[in-house]
Amino acid sequence: MIELRTVVPALIAFAVTGLMGPFVIPALRRLKMSQTERTYGMETHLKKAGTPTMGGVMILSGITIACAVFIPSSPQVGPVLFLTLAFGLIGFMDDYLKVVKRNSDGLIAWQKLLLEFGVTLIFWLYIRFGHGISLDLRIPFMHGHTVNIGILAVPLLFFAVLGTVNAVNFTDGIDGLASSVTIVAALFFLIAAAMLQSGASPAASAVIGALLGFLLYNAYPAQVFMGDTGSLALGGFVAGMAYMLQMPLFILIVGIIYLCEILSVMIQVSYFKATHGKRIFKMTPIHHHFEKCGWSETRIVTTFTAITAIAVMIALLAL
Repeated sequence: MIELRTVVPALIAFAVTGLMGPFVIPALRRLKMSQTERTYGMETHLKKAGTPTMGGVMILSGITIACAVFIPSSPQVGPVLFLTLAFGLIGFMDDYLKVVKRNSDGLIAWQKLLLEFGVTLIFWLYIRFGHGISLDLRIPFMHGHTVNIGILAVPLLFFAVLGTVNAVNFTDGIDGLASSVTIVAALFFLIAAAMLQSGASPAASAVIGALLGFLLYNAYPAQVFMGDTGSLALGGFVAGMAYMLQMPLFILIVGIIYLCEILSVMIQVSYFKATHGKRIFKMTPIHHHFEKCGWSETRIVTTFTAITAIAVMIALLAL
C-alpha cells in the first residue's frame, strides 16, 4: 500500500510551486532580477538575457510548505530540509549580489566556501547528535552491508556534501536540465527511503513535486531560471538525503551527470593550465560542449535525464 507521505508532499509542493509562477515571475521581472548572459559564453544564450532568475524561491517555497506538514510525523525530514534551505539561502545571497547589486562575482569564493563549510558542520552535528544517524556507509551491490571508516567518515561527509552541492550548481546551465535530472535522482531517494522505511521520504517526494511545478516555467524556452538559489538548494537536498539513508556512495551512481559536469570543469581547467591554453572540451561544464557540437537544449536535457534514469535503475539493483 502506498503511504500518504510518499505522494501527498509531491502534490502539495507541485500545487504551491505551480501556482506561484504567475505571481513570482512578473514580480522578479519588475524587480529587474534578470539573467545577464556573458558575451564570451554560448552565443545562442544571448537571447536569454533578461529572463528572470532567482526562481529557486518558488522551489524552496513548495518544498518547505510540503515538508512542514510532515515534519511532526516524520522528523527525519528536518535535516534534509535544513540542508536544502541553508544552501538555498547561500545561493540567494549569491544571486542577490549578482543580480540586484550588479556584482558580477557574487559572493567571493572564500565567503561562499566558509558559509558552505559552516552549514555542513551544523548538518553533521544535527544528524549525529540530534538524530543519531550513523556515518557508516552502505556499500553498493553488497546486499545492504555497511562499513565503518572511523574518523575518515567526517572529512568524507564534508567532501561529499560540498562536492555534491557544487556539482549540481554546475549542472544548472540550460533550460530544465538541473530540474529534470534531479527529479529522477529524487525518485531514487524516494524509492530507497520507502524500501529502508526511512522517515525522510516526504522530503524526496516534496522535491519531485516542486521541480515538476517549476518545470512548467523552466522547460525550454524557460520563462524563469532557478539561479544559485535553486541549484545550491538541490545539491543540499541530494547530499542530505544520501546521508540520512547512509548512501553517500550512491551519489556516484545516481548523480553520474552531476559528476560528469564538475569533472569536466576540473579536467578542462587543469589541462588548460598545464598546456598553457589548450582545451579538451569545446566548453565546460560539459553540457555546453554538446551545445557547441550542435546539440539542441532539449536533446541534451532528454539525453542527460535518460542517462540518470538508467543510473537510478542500476542504483536500485545495488541496494
